[in-house]
Amino acid sequence: MSRAKGESKQAQSGGFRVLSHPILAVVERPEISFTFNGNPMKAYEGEVVTTALFAGGVQVFGHHPRDGSPQGIFCANGQCSQCTVLVDGLPVKGCMVPVRAGMKIGSCEGSPALPADDDLPAFREIPAIETDVLIIGGGPAGINAAIELGLLGAKTLVVDDKNEFGGKLTLQTHTFFGSRDDCYAGTRGIEIARILTHQLERFPSVSVMLGTTAVGAFCDKQVGLQQGGNYFQVKPRAVLVACGAREKNLAFQGCDLPGVYGAGAFQTLLNRDLVRPTERLFIVGGGNVGLITGYHAIQAGIKVVGLVEALPRCGGYKVHLDKLRRLGVPIHTSHTILRAEGAEKLERITIAGVDGNFKPVAGTERSYRVDTLLIAVGLSPVNELYEKLVEYGIECYKAGDAEEIAEASAAIFSGKITGRKIARSLGYEIDIPDEWNSTAAILRSKPGRTAQPDLPRLERRVYPLIRCVQEIPCNPCADSCPRNSIALRGDSIMNNPVFDGDCIGCANCVAVCPGLAIGLIMPEYDAESKTSLLVLPYELDTKDLAAGRRVETVDMEGNAVGVGTIVAFRTSNIDAKRKIVSIEVPADEAYSVAGFAVLVPEAGESGAVAAEPVPDDTIICRCERITAGEVRGEIRAGVRDMNILKATIRTGMGACGGKTCTELILRLYREMDVDLSEVTLPTNRPFTAEVPLGVFAGAGSEGGEA
Repeated sequence: MSRAKGESKQAQSGGFRVLSHPILAVVERPEISFTFNGNPMKAYEGEVVTTALFAGGVQVFGHHPRDGSPQGIFCANGQCSQCTVLVDGLPVKGCMVPVRAGMKIGSCEGSPALPADDDLPAFREIPAIETDVLIIGGGPAGINAAIELGLLGAKTLVVDDKNEFGGKLTLQTHTFFGSRDDCYAGTRGIEIARILTHQLERFPSVSVMLGTTAVGAFCDKQVGLQQGGNYFQVKPRAVLVACGAREKNLAFQGCDLPGVYGAGAFQTLLNRDLVRPTERLFIVGGGNVGLITGYHAIQAGIKVVGLVEALPRCGGYKVHLDKLRRLGVPIHTSHTILRAEGAEKLERITIAGVDGNFKPVAGTERSYRVDTLLIAVGLSPVNELYEKLVEYGIECYKAGDAEEIAEASAAIFSGKITGRKIARSLGYEIDIPDEWNSTAAILRSKPGRTAQPDLPRLERRVYPLIRCVQEIPCNPCADSCPRNSIALRGDSIMNNPVFDGDCIGCANCVAVCPGLAIGLIMPEYDAESKTSLLVLPYELDTKDLAAGRRVETVDMEGNAVGVGTIVAFRTSNIDAKRKIVSIEVPADEAYSVAGFAVLVPEAGESGAVAAEPVPDDTIICRCERITAGEVRGEIRAGVRDMNILKATIRTGMGACGGKTCTELILRLYREMDVDLSEVTLPTNRPFTAEVPLGVFAGAGSEGGEA
């Protein structure tokens, strides 16, 4: 069938593709064909299997052999096994395998058949690599360590299991906090990833292997790598583990349904792969990850129905929280998720308020119709390789989230410092400036005090209104003012900014503020009609920003103020992706207005009475489909060694190797008043990721060079 005139190839690809985005460029890409369960489908060249399936409207990939439960995605980062599919007859993690033209993909229904003996290739010699430094992880920490080593000419090999460098930076469309000079504050994460990658390419002593997973450390002081069908052994003098973090899981009734998955998986589908996986989503967790993900969803035109946080207040930056509130997202603090419901995939969720002991309060239950529930309840370091390196006496270091969970700006400095530490160990004479350590400590710090906004009423034609009221590390506004009229209240970038001086109305501060917390005011815009003009930042779709449009104005925390009129909007002269919107409002409301609502909040419906938070039929081990009741039975029987749980009920025996269930089991121990000092954690052994036996034995394809 011919394409209609003016219709792009992407428009033909279905309604799950992102066709336009206020921040991300949507470009034409070559299409390839593959099949899923015998049905023809299309993908873009370079996409992984799960992305191509989601883009084709497939979110249930198969059914578990134990109980027939539908399987979807959870992490989309290679850390779990929810997305296992058959590719040309072999089981793989769909989120890690690129689609190839003609690929035959199928659901895992039951256990896959083993290949016949005569299909097995002959063993080959395993390639060996020697290097001064092996860096595992090409995110902000790993890249910056490699840059420091590259500057010195140290022979360095950087490996990453994705097909591009940047780590989680490649998912971040928002501008970063921190120091503008030291860690690219005011620049979007996706751009920082490009900047760092281009810097890395300058150094001939640094080699890279993408699509490569470090799968084990061994007592002969070598590290195993898998790249496609090839297995390598690396013998480094020093190893840096900069593998980042994995998302924590949460146990509740229905937590295993397709449509319930991690916030990072959602960002991967949306911001990396330009697939719009949902129409209506809900978020669990009020840290920066949950708050930022909600904002990313709204940028793509997705309805964020609400967000719950079990604590009395959200732990993320207040400016991130305020952005969601201003746009109309209901934030439910002191609330939790009770249950997720649906047949083959998520259809409805129920939340409830919690008391001081985090127990659901009867009578507070509310249900919402959603198709996606994002879990953003924290991160855990990916450090199992580091632990084995230490055990085997291999000189090793860790940086970024593998060392301490913090913002990406902190990971940049962590990598720089650790790169120089490694260089020193190799004999290079190199200093580590004292201010690097102090800057790194500031960037890792939690938000400090929150003050009331101080919005002075000045007799000036135009000046900024600064609603940055929480102590967080950030200084782009001060650096961007051409009159040096914005300054921090002290020497630290943790201090809040204040305006004192002249303003020429350039709106640089509006354009560069990562928290969208600064606007300009012209108090006496129209003396006759007694109106003021506000100049505000805007990063959503601009198709409705017509001059003359009336909007419902809100204060910094999303409370209704009144009605304003859009006068004009333009592109920022600093950031081409940020718009500067001018709104005329009544003068007596001007100092209250911080934005205008975009979403219509929903109140939900009365939900079923709260059950116990984690009923016995709740799935704890996703890979082996082990329930909370089965684990509790073993705990009551006196089991305190999680290795015994592996032997008796198979927790941790699945493809993820216990990465998603270990913390949930520990929570059940705590719930049953077992002191965790009595509990023996499961023993980690190579391999830390799945490796087909043929690949490990060197029976994969020929070649493969570092």
